[in-house]
Amino acid sequence: MISTIKEVFCHFGNFPLNFRKDSMDRFEAMSVLLAVVDAGSLSAGARRLHAPLATVSRKVADLEKHLGVRLVLRTRRGLALTEEGRAFVAASRRILAELDAAERQATGDYGALRGGLHVTAPIAFGERHLLPIALEFLKEQPDINLRLTLVDRQLSLADEHIDVAIRIGHLEDSALIAMRLGSVRRVICASPDYLARRGVPRQPEDLAQHDGISFQGFATAPEWRYRRDGAAFAVEPRSKLAVNTTEAAIQAALSGIGIVRLLSYQISDELCSGALQELLTEFAPEPLPVNAIHRPGDPMPLKVRRFLDWIGPRLRVLRAH
Repeated sequence: MISTIKEVFCHFGNFPLNFRKDSMDRFEAMSVLLAVVDAGSLSAGARRLHAPLATVSRKVADLEKHLGVRLVLRTRRGLALTEEGRAFVAASRRILAELDAAERQATGDYGALRGGLHVTAPIAFGERHLLPIALEFLKEQPDINLRLTLVDRQLSLADEHIDVAIRIGHLEDSALIAMRLGSVRRVICASPDYLARRGVPRQPEDLAQHDGISFQGFATAPEWRYRRDGAAFAVEPRSKLAVNTTEAAIQAALSGIGIVRLLSYQISDELCSGALQELLTEFAPEPLPVNAIHRPGDPMPLKVRRFLDWIGPRLRVLRAH
């Protein structure tokens, strides 16, 4: 396994020949390659980097020429890594992470409660629950500048220079470090007005006769999944309305359009007030874990540790639902 800058140089023979002269170009090429791989195509990588497609394509081609190996293959579905490409991408991630850590340590970020802190979370979770806690954190730590990126898709911590990410759902195996914050339930609900008109479903199979509000464009939308006698199965209502934001789905459900599937933290206020009524609770699947993840580092930057220590006990919504 390639794990150090020296080892990647040895593995890709001619890579370090001009390293002293144009090392910054090599780091830039690594970053471009990672953006392309994570985005899935050259064009998507160019959009992520806000760079011309021709520039991104040339940098990848120049890197392959410099190494003397093919790193990516163009397919109908996008890009696929060669064996050499997989090894080089894995090594590049570690090298860039080590470089970032070295720069932070050199500037004193590891031992000081100051500087920038980049955090990402799902939109509704960030707006409703994380932002109020983060604002109080900033009052306690006036020398920290927080960048809070709220988006309903997973961002690469290395490529986007993210310090902490809130992830909902089961985590894939990776080198990232996870701190469990709690869990959230998957909730199926509707307004009392809708249920008065259409009736209350008593079994998951009843949903097939109901109107539903569905999400489009979400990588991890709540599933229409249920449990019965230890077995999992899925039934969906007819899609009456499809939306691409959580708030739009909530507003549609409040207006009585149909039944919606959401996560408990997204509608905690509406459930407490009775504006939305939870359905089929006895068939609910297991709750989803919520974790704060960060890149490995020894030592961990003090500002990251303090932020994690701050949000952990204060995200009560993850224990109450």
